Amino acid sequence: METDDVHTVDINRSGLSRTFWFICGFISMVIGLIGIPVPGLPTTPLMILAAACFAKSSQRFYDWIINNKLFGHHVKNYREGKGIPKTSKPIILLTLWSFVLFAVFYAIPDEVAISKIGTLVLAIIGTFFILRIPSFEGSQILE
Repeated sequence: METDDVHTVDINRSGLSRTFWFICGFISMVIGLIGIPVPGLPTTPLMILAAACFAKSSQRFYDWIINNKLFGHHVKNYREGKGIPKTSKPIILLTLWSFVLFAVFYAIPDEVAISKIGTLVLAIIGTFFILRIPSFEGSQILE
């Protein structure tokens, strides 16, 4: 089902496909919710992933994520193609690199050099991804 409305769930698919997407979305949502109190575990990217999965399986769960007062406006802006607030990018990158550098220099043992390299490579990829996301002026919360 092609639609111009990114907030309308496409349920015109097999039951197996909807179940697969629902399970993926639910797992992503649960991990994202755990990320609210756990530092370093990102909530918003996981909720964006969950919303994308629920957009193929469950209008009810999709609407819950989009309308959530804590992170829904971020997910909605991303899904609508607006991106993230311009003022948020430096904060996101500073937080990302703070955790990455802490992990590489203190948390990951020297004996596990491949983990240090992998962490740095993923951080570089994440940085490029964040920089490529469109930015918009204005408040971080939708009016």
